[in-house]
Amino acid sequence: MISVVRRISIVSALAAVIGLGGCAIFPGLIQPPNFDLAPERTSELRIVGPAAGRPLGGAQVRIWAHVENPNAIGFTLASLTGHLLLEEDHAAAIDLPLGLPLPAASDTIVPLDVTISFADIPGIAEHLLAAVTGQQVAYALNGTISVDAGAFGQPVFGPSTWLRGELPVVR
Repeated sequence: MISVVRRISIVSALAAVIGLGGCAIFPGLIQPPNFDLAPERTSELRIVGPAAGRPLGGAQVRIWAHVENPNAIGFTLASLTGHLLLEEDHAAAIDLPLGLPLPAASDTIVPLDVTISFADIPGIAEHLLAAVTGQQVAYALNGTISVDAGAFGQPVFGPSTWLRGELPVVR
């Protein structure tokens, strides 16, 4: 029979090995979330009137994203920082605090809303005009994604292009 002291020593040694193994295995191995366009939702471009932050009016872009956590551990999708491009031209800066919990190996659909001020868009006016007249306008969402994985860290992924699609105008 193994003595109680010896059992405690064995259990402590196993816990230390597992703990050290966990530290050596997980850092840097958290994979970024996967972003795709939500298959049953259409991205939208809406023309909006003047407001405090946009005296000339603007446009609101809503992109429905299918976000998947491919990891064996859950994390919180903390933020998305970057740029919205229309036809490869800069349209708006993006700094979205998300706070979206994603359990391990799960997915969800989330709307990403970006507002473009008409005062800031001389380079994309032709793209908005095309959209208003019913033409499709290609967009890309570029930037960095940060996640909060608790004890496994707070990695930042990117810069990368996370989503690409086309915007129809919603009237």
